[in-house]
Amino acid sequence: MDFPERFSNLPPYAFPRLRTLLDAHAPGGDVVHMTIGEPKHAFPSWVTETILAHAAEFNSYPPNDGSPELRAAIAAWIGRRYGVTVDAETQVVALNGTREGLYNAAMALCPEQKNGQRPAVLIPNPFYQVYMIAAMSVGAEPVFLPATEQTGHLPDYASLPADLLDRTAIAYICSPANPQGAVADRSYWAELIALAEKHDFRIFADECYSEIYRDTPPVGALSVAAEMGADPERVVLFNSLSKRSNLPGLRSGLVTGGPESLKRIKTLRAYSGAPMPGPLQAAAARVWADEAHVEENRALYQEKYRIADEIFGGIQAYAGPEAGFFLWLPVEDGEAAALKAWTETGVRVLPGAYLARDVDGRNPGKGYVRVAMVAPKDELQRGLITLRDCLYE
Repeated sequence: MDFPERFSNLPPYAFPRLRTLLDAHAPGGDVVHMTIGEPKHAFPSWVTETILAHAAEFNSYPPNDGSPELRAAIAAWIGRRYGVTVDAETQVVALNGTREGLYNAAMALCPEQKNGQRPAVLIPNPFYQVYMIAAMSVGAEPVFLPATEQTGHLPDYASLPADLLDRTAIAYICSPANPQGAVADRSYWAELIALAEKHDFRIFADECYSEIYRDTPPVGALSVAAEMGADPERVVLFNSLSKRSNLPGLRSGLVTGGPESLKRIKTLRAYSGAPMPGPLQAAAARVWADEAHVEENRALYQEKYRIADEIFGGIQAYAGPEAGFFLWLPVEDGEAAALKAWTETGVRVLPGAYLARDVDGRNPGKGYVRVAMVAPKDELQRGLITLRDCLYE
C-alpha cells in the first residue's frame, strides 16, 4: 500500500520529541511544567453557566460558519480592537480554534501556480508548525526565513529576491511572535503590506497573542492595511479566545479578511469544516463581547513579566518578551539545557530547535529554550529561579 511522500520526512512533533529527550531520565526535583503554552489563569465563571443554559443545542447541528450572534460579537470585537469595520455576514468565520483556520485558509486560498511556477509560502523560523504543514499540503514550497536577534526576531521578507517574491502566494507572520514575544510595529506591517501589494501575495496574520502585552496594545495588520488603503483581500487575520480569555479548550477562533477570501474559505469549510458545538458558540459570543476579564488576565501576565525581568535581568543577552507569555532564553544548546534542567531540577522546558527547521545547516532556535509563563505566580517564580540557578550560575 502506498502512502504520500510529501510528509515522509517530517521530524517528530515538538512535544513527542521532548518526551523522547527527557522521559528516560528521572527528574532532579519536584516537576514544574513550563513547556506548553496552555493558559492556566481562571476563565470567567459565567462561561460554564452560559454553556449549561444552551445545553439543548447539543441536540442540533451547529452553524458551520458560526451563529449570527457569534459572528456579530466577533465583528464588534474587531471593530473595537482594530478600528476596522467588517461585515459579520461576509467577512467573518468562526473557527474551531485557529490552527484549523491557519491550515484550511491555505487550502482555500493558495493557487496551484503563481506566475506559472510552483507557489512559495513564506514562514518565519522558528514558527508555529501548522504553517509548514499547510504549505506542504497545498504543494507549495515552504520558504523559511530566520527570525533572530539580528532581525528583531521577525522575518525580513523584504530581503528576499524579487523572483521568489513574484511566486509567493502566502506569507505567514505571527505577531506577537511565538516563541520570541517580538511585536511587529506599524512600520513593519506597512513594509510587509506594501511588499505584498507589489508582488501580489496574501498575508496570513496570526495575532493570537495580541491581548497579552506589557503596556501598549500591539498594532494589528488589519488596522495598518486599512490605513494604507490596501486591497481588502491582502490580509487574512486570525485570532482566538485561547490566550486572550484562558479558554484553549473552548476552541473559539476567528478568521477575517476580504469578502472574496472569506467566500472561498466558507466554501471549503462547508465540505470539510468542524464547527464549534452550539452551546460553545453561545459562550464564545459572550466572551468576545467582554473585556473586563481580559484586562484582569493581562494584569496577571504583566506581573509575570516583572518577575521574569527581576530574575533574569542580570543574564547577558536576556530580553524579556514584548508580548505573549513565553520566555525565549539564550543558552549554548537548547537540547542540552533542557536535559540539564530536567535531570538536575525537575523543571521542564522546550528546546528552541524543536520549533524551527534547519536551513543551510543552521537552526535559529538551537541556542534557546522556550519557557511558558502559564503557571500560578508563586510556582512560576520558584521555577524561574531554579532554572536561572541551574542554567546560568
